[in-house]
Amino acid sequence: MIMSEVDFERRIFHELDSIKAELKDIREHMVDADTILTEEERNFVEESFKHEKQGKLVSLSDFKTKL
Repeated sequence: MIMSEVDFERRIFHELDSIKAELKDIREHMVDADTILTEEERNFVEESFKHEKQGKLVSLSDFKTKL
């Protein structure tokens, strides 16, 4: 009976090692939710690029000075 307990423990440790490896792989390939833009945010970014090309943007320091 002791031998079956040892085999059981080995299987558990092997399974835990497999789970750890899978979690590591998942973490390495997971997308950071903060990097995904909503449609509205994407539109704001595009509008900002247009404003930059048109010279309509104001630097933060200029903005603070005007306040």
